[in-house]
Amino acid sequence: MAFHSKNEALMCKVFLSSLGLVAMRWFVALEEGSIKSFEELIQAFGARFITCSRVPKSLDSLLSMAMREGETLKTYSNRYWETFNEIDGDFEDVAIRTFKVVLPTEHDLRKSLTMKPARSMHQLMDRIDEHKQVKEDQTQQKGKAKVFPKRDP
Repeated sequence: MAFHSKNEALMCKVFLSSLGLVAMRWFVALEEGSIKSFEELIQAFGARFITCSRVPKSLDSLLSMAMREGETLKTYSNRYWETFNEIDGDFEDVAIRTFKVVLPTEHDLRKSLTMKPARSMHQLMDRIDEHKQVKEDQTQQKGKAKVFPKRDP
C-alpha cells in the first residue's frame, strides 16, 4: 500500500490495530497493490463490513406519538426528532403541525405555536429551545428563592 503522507501511514497503523480477527484476515488477504491510499482502504473496508441495517420508520410512527403524562418537553422533543429523523421522505410540514397538536392543550408551547405557527423545522426547533430555556430559568429562580430566603428587617 502506498501512502501519500506520514499522516496517512499513521492512520493505517491505527486502523490495523483496531481490527478484530475476521477483519484482520480480510486485510491480510487483500491483493497486493489493490489499495493505493488510506481512503481506498476505508472504502473497501466499508463495502465489506458495514451494512445499512436501519429500517426506515413510517410516517405513522410520528403521527401516533404523544407526549406522555409527566414527560418533560425536552424528553418528548428528543423522542420526536429521533423518530422524525428515522422517517424517509419529505414530511417537514406534517412534522411541524403534528408536534404542536400532540402537546397537551394547556401547554404553554402549544398556545404559543397556535398564536404564531412555526413556518419551518428550524423555526420550530428554535421555539422549542426558547421554551425549554424559559422553563429552566424559572426552575433555577425557584431554587434560588428556596436556598436564599428573604429575611425580615
